Amino acid sequence: MSRSNETIVGIECAAETVFAYLDDHRHLGAHMSTSSWMMLGSKMHYEFDAGEARLIGSKFGFHGKILGIALSAEQVVTIRTPPKLKVWETIGAPSLWVIGRYRMGFEIVPEARGSRLRVFIEYDLPEAEPSRWLGLIFANAYARWCTGRMAKDAARYFATAGAQAVPLKG
Repeated sequence: MSRSNETIVGIECAAETVFAYLDDHRHLGAHMSTSSWMMLGSKMHYEFDAGEARLIGSKFGFHGKILGIALSAEQVVTIRTPPKLKVWETIGAPSLWVIGRYRMGFEIVPEARGSRLRVFIEYDLPEAEPSRWLGLIFANAYARWCTGRMAKDAARYFATAGAQAVPLKG
């Protein structure tokens, strides 16, 4: 993968608890399931196999329309090491506007005051025009928004649930 982005936050909660929450992809992908300006007012719908994206080899995906154009991506969980690491990647070529194939995941590192959560994405630009041109312009902003929403939404959840989100440097 030729490009990458990551967001790191601190959460005053045990790594096991953070992993259990994020292991449910409905929580992790909530930013795609609700209408937002970055989604141009649209939202995606997730589908899961029997493993619900909680097992290595489990398949899941999303689909929807933005401005009437169908978008979708099929994914598979490739690494799952509770409570430390989970990685998934696209199967085949996704039908997206600004990024092509990608690998995403999260890493949780226990710390004295809780956990450090790193959400990351490694991606290629789309292969076909005009998506490739859109990717050159917007892919980095989209990747930053996506990892940022996943990490900050998790921190916000635990802050609301009684844990405290701690900004981390680096």
